Amino acid sequence: MKSNNLLASACLGSIGLAAAIGALALAEPAKEMKPAGQPAEMQLPPGWTPEDFQACVAAGTPGDMQKFLAEGAGTWQGKTQSWMAPDTPAMNGECICVITPMMDGRFVKSEFTGEFPGMGPFSGLGLYGFDNVSKKFVSSWIDNQSTGMMQGTGDVSPDRKTLTWKLTYNCPINKKPAIMREIETITGPNTKTMEMWTTDPKSGKEYKMMLIEFTRKS
Repeated sequence: MKSNNLLASACLGSIGLAAAIGALALAEPAKEMKPAGQPAEMQLPPGWTPEDFQACVAAGTPGDMQKFLAEGAGTWQGKTQSWMAPDTPAMNGECICVITPMMDGRFVKSEFTGEFPGMGPFSGLGLYGFDNVSKKFVSSWIDNQSTGMMQGTGDVSPDRKTLTWKLTYNCPINKKPAIMREIETITGPNTKTMEMWTTDPKSGKEYKMMLIEFTRKS
């Protein structure tokens, strides 16, 4: 009974059933990702069907979209331009972004360091994945310049060259939830750009607040 309760909790909590029961192991993201089967000794909770179980397995099994994220692994050198408000001069800087697959290829971790004029040393940590249930890319972000967590959902273009994010955070000036757009564009095998757009809390005008041109180190 205890194992059945754990099984149900893992599925309903969207934790990824395959990981919870240890039935799926992925040594490297580049290798073939195979769904887990049901162990012969496992008894399903009352009312569950084999299809229910397989739906949970599918929700937790990394696939094509997780591979797409893992292809971005590596150390990226970035040149930054940032703007504090619309129609203001750009401030230039540099950054490093290290992207690492984690959780057996289900997610990637992005560790960001840099220095922006007027802000001093900057560091951030992002977790990115693809939710097999919602069919959306998902993200969480924290950094050393804020105390809130930014959450996001994203979609990729049909040619998989552009990943567009809708990010939500709390505006410290208006004290209200706000939305930021982030557009990642793959420009070559080892180059990409990232644009961030937000709404000016004073004028209500959307403007580009940051542009980063990335090159992956060999």
